Amino acid sequence: MNHDIDIDISEEGGVRYLHFGSDWVQGAMRIRKPDALELDYTREMMAGLLLRDAPWPARVLLIGLGAGSLAKFVHRHVPQAQVTVVEILPEVHAVASQFFRLPDEDARLRVVIGDGAAFVAEDETQWDLIAVDGFDSKASAGALSGQPFYEACRARLSDRGLLSVNLFGQLRGFKTQLQRIRKAFGGRVLALPEVDSGNVVAFATTGAPVELSLATLRERAKALKDATGLDLTPTIRRMEKSGSYPDKTVRL
Repeated sequence: MNHDIDIDISEEGGVRYLHFGSDWVQGAMRIRKPDALELDYTREMMAGLLLRDAPWPARVLLIGLGAGSLAKFVHRHVPQAQVTVVEILPEVHAVASQFFRLPDEDARLRVVIGDGAAFVAEDETQWDLIAVDGFDSKASAGALSGQPFYEACRARLSDRGLLSVNLFGQLRGFKTQLQRIRKAFGGRVLALPEVDSGNVVAFATTGAPVELSLATLRERAKALKDATGLDLTPTIRRMEKSGSYPDKTVRL
């Protein structure tokens, strides 16, 4: 992965954007709602909150900090969770703190500057949620897209664990990544329909089976929106329209 990155910030229509030396958006924050999830795919990366019964998760590992959106959301809205973020570039941490209102580290939020793939391979903590969103300026995920990494993620999940991965569907290699995740997790993978930006969010688990009707997911999405402002009802609608669930049940 290319670690030599130019970090740029732009602002438009009340939203601040993070770029790594290109037009690709690496993170965003609505200035009047700094803890909300502005980008569609970041909202969908939190859809695990619909797939597991509350209170969940207790231990969260975020690989790739970006503008800090996921870290801020979990820190604010999932009070029982302890969050560890692994970010390879210290400059990204500095920018997230200075320009995107990432809170200071405390008992519930820890930032580790290091390589996410190496961290998962070496650290033996069991996580309830591992969320992976790490790209360089060329939109390459490097070691974070390899078979050894997904195998290591599987080994690090608790019995109620879920892996959530942002895959950039417009790039070559996206389907290969999905195949690697399927292989690592014995086929227990759920890929959400692609969002407008070209991102596909995939979930995988080895733990307790997930079997939920789309109607139940709709009810949970409404409760989640009431509690946190996070609206996943458009995601459920897209899942219904996709035709991937003929019996209207999601299994994972």
